[in-house]
Amino acid sequence: MRIPGLDLDTWQEVGEALLGSPLRTFLSMAGVFWGTFVLVVMLGFSKGLEGATEKAFRGMATNSVFVWGGRRSVPFGGFAVGESVELDEADIPTLRALPGVRWLAPRNQLGGYRGSNVVRRGPVSGSYSVQGDVPDMSHIETNVITAGRTLDELDLTELRKVVVVGKQVAAALFPDGDDPLGQLVEINRVPFRVVGVFRSRRQDDEGDRAEQSLRIPLATFQRTFGGGRTTVQWIAFVGDDDVSASELEQRIRDQLVVRHHVSPDDDQAFGSFNAEREFSRIRRIFVGIRGVTWLVGAATVLSGAIGIGNVMLIAVRERTREIGIRRAIGARPIDVVLMIVRETLVMTLLAGLLGLVVGIVGCEALATWLGPDDPRFGPPHVDPRAVLVAAALLLLSGLVAAVLPARRAAAISPVEALRGE
Repeated sequence: MRIPGLDLDTWQEVGEALLGSPLRTFLSMAGVFWGTFVLVVMLGFSKGLEGATEKAFRGMATNSVFVWGGRRSVPFGGFAVGESVELDEADIPTLRALPGVRWLAPRNQLGGYRGSNVVRRGPVSGSYSVQGDVPDMSHIETNVITAGRTLDELDLTELRKVVVVGKQVAAALFPDGDDPLGQLVEINRVPFRVVGVFRSRRQDDEGDRAEQSLRIPLATFQRTFGGGRTTVQWIAFVGDDDVSASELEQRIRDQLVVRHHVSPDDDQAFGSFNAEREFSRIRRIFVGIRGVTWLVGAATVLSGAIGIGNVMLIAVRERTREIGIRRAIGARPIDVVLMIVRETLVMTLLAGLLGLVVGIVGCEALATWLGPDDPRFGPPHVDPRAVLVAAALLLLSGLVAAVLPARRAAAISPVEALRGE
């Protein structure tokens, strides 16, 4: 039994019609090919950028909040404008008891934020950042211990002079490949024993800075380099799963305003960084990029399909006699419409699917060349769902392009067509 539109003769007829003017067919299909190719490549690159951004946040909890002291901008409680506000270890029990706080980790850095210090191991030395940490920081900065261990509670309570070093620090101080564990390094001429080596999960500048740092127990830091002071440069928090970082940030600031006698209207007394807000903002940016990509790509594909539609209009005018003869020997208007729709869809889908394949292969080849760990750019990747949407877009564009030439062909009267000849 023959199924109308699916028999071999029908498709041979479509092929003959398209190959009758090969140059015109090729040029009309080129627009759809290029539009689809550009759409796939843009989607792949936006996915790569999004992946690189996610890698940048991989080394830290995305619902974390960091808070530090600033300077008063509003006179309040007997304190003048410009006076510094310092966080203190005495703040920690109160902040830890706040609803929604899951992890809390104070940190100090020798020489201040991004400060550097001379670290020596025998004749080899370098300049690195030195941070005083607590064990809970491992829940906020999720570094990977590649050798030894991380800091523990006994290191704090016993004021041990131990250090966990970043991967790049270990490579620089132990250039001959010696095992750093158990070795002594000097931080500002004070000896510390290496108990662990870590690498950062982040693949950006922050990851490099982390791997060029050393972590010592906060209590040892205070005793050795802080003159016994209990000030804390900043405190990191991670909230419970059901508490947003913004809500937690507000609770922390409200508590610190009361404890340090700061005006509620003073937005300079404390600084903060909300990783969740930053991550959400970046995600919204990528949603916008994907939207613009689809808009531009869809417009390009549709313009190519309209070009095919214009070509089909010319073909209908050139084939007026043929269509008239078909009508005269019994072809119905719907048969003529289906003929034009088939030819238009074949041109659109063939060009579009070729653009899809070339675009996907190009993205995969570039991803292989870049590798999964390229720090500059995430490997381009085309989501299979995007491929399905693109295929549906091609089908819709082909149908839109076929409307006008199909209507024009169906309106041809056999008598008028043959009389015109």
